[in-house]
Amino acid sequence: MTSVNRVVVIGGGPGGYEAALVAAQLGADVTVVDSDGLGGSAVITDCVPSKTLIATAELMADMEEADELGLIIGRPGPEDDALGVDLAKVNHRVKGLALAQSSDIERRLTRDGVRIVVGRGRLDGPERVVVALADGGEEVLDAEAVLLATGAAPRTLPSAQPDGERILTWEQVYDLDEAPDKLIVVGSGVTGAEFASAYNALGVDVTLVSSRDRVLPGEDADAAEVIEQVFTRRGMTVLSKSRMESVTRDGDTVTVTLTDGRTVEGSHCLLALGSVPNTRDLGLDSAGVDLDEGGFVKVDRVSRTSARGVYAAGDCTGVLMLASVAAMQGRIAMWHYLGDAVQPLDLKTVSSNVFTAPEIATVGWTQTGVDAGEIDAETVMLPLSGNPRAKMQGVRDGFVKLFARPGTGIIVGGVVVGPRASELIHPVSIAVSENLTADQLAHAFTVYPSMSGSVAEAARRLHRVAP
Repeated sequence: MTSVNRVVVIGGGPGGYEAALVAAQLGADVTVVDSDGLGGSAVITDCVPSKTLIATAELMADMEEADELGLIIGRPGPEDDALGVDLAKVNHRVKGLALAQSSDIERRLTRDGVRIVVGRGRLDGPERVVVALADGGEEVLDAEAVLLATGAAPRTLPSAQPDGERILTWEQVYDLDEAPDKLIVVGSGVTGAEFASAYNALGVDVTLVSSRDRVLPGEDADAAEVIEQVFTRRGMTVLSKSRMESVTRDGDTVTVTLTDGRTVEGSHCLLALGSVPNTRDLGLDSAGVDLDEGGFVKVDRVSRTSARGVYAAGDCTGVLMLASVAAMQGRIAMWHYLGDAVQPLDLKTVSSNVFTAPEIATVGWTQTGVDAGEIDAETVMLPLSGNPRAKMQGVRDGFVKLFARPGTGIIVGGVVVGPRASELIHPVSIAVSENLTADQLAHAFTVYPSMSGSVAEAARRLHRVAP
């Protein structure tokens, strides 16, 4: 009789539940140990909630062009012609959708035969998981393979401690019943920029504190410049080269003190200081699982850790903190362990998006890599302001940028800045992953008029006539 592979997954986020689904599909006996709700932070407190909030903010931002498009919002008069936001209602919807998505994941896992254990798991050697059950007691699970998918948590500082009321992490903002009078966002990376953009669109007075010389320092510089210009035009205060020293609260007033002695006062402060991995108290030493200097689990491109039979996926690895990458790491781990066809993770094919207004979507090689000489590539950047559909919709901000290898014309990267850039990047992502040339991308039909027409037009501009 053929033995059944026993797989235990610690953590029910995208890396964990996607791995469980693959392992179950391939005939393994799968148990998922989860303590915070299936879907993890991506579904419960991060991606799904934040993008639901941003969906409301997007609609508010779109209304800025209402007058140009001939729309009249509300009744005539100085007090009745503006949109408002019921933040309690928005957040009720946010949390409801998150819980519904979590329930959908639980039903799918159960349907596919995955056992779910509610509790906190830790390794007791590489082939045993001890679970502290939520309802008391312990359960010991033996496994031929273990996947760690424990995620990460918002980073805080001793001088900037959240209280859940006025000083908040991004996991706590959904308990607000009223819109802040003045919100200070500390941190101008992806999370900080997204929330600053969203609350600004909802009509909140926002100050963004950035320790760097520009917002979104990890993104394409041209894209970040567009976003900062839009932020400023829409009334946001952006404090660049301003490092936070501390955050304190006195009643209903929050004060952010900067390292140069300046202070900024507001009604609320959102801390967007990055993430720390959830890798403590997991018994990793007993299993021989190595961590890097930041406390992240070290993995190779097929999600293996330093311990035989122990894999890891998602934010606890620090590879690239995206739900899509976590899910792929989890799938790759199980494909590898269970002997199915597998390709190692290739970060140069990962498309990502910053959900500001406008959005920034990227894939493949970057302008930074090109400028540093890491790859030889030709660049074309085409503003969206000349796109017919953009003109019809009142869109002026944004561009399409493509990188192609000289000679062969193979597309190696791209950036899209504009409304729904997360959708527009897909043809570029296909081109990068399939090694398509600029000519091949240009020759595919696009709808007229459409924003995607700018992707094809940028590709056409990379065409070189043979000598």
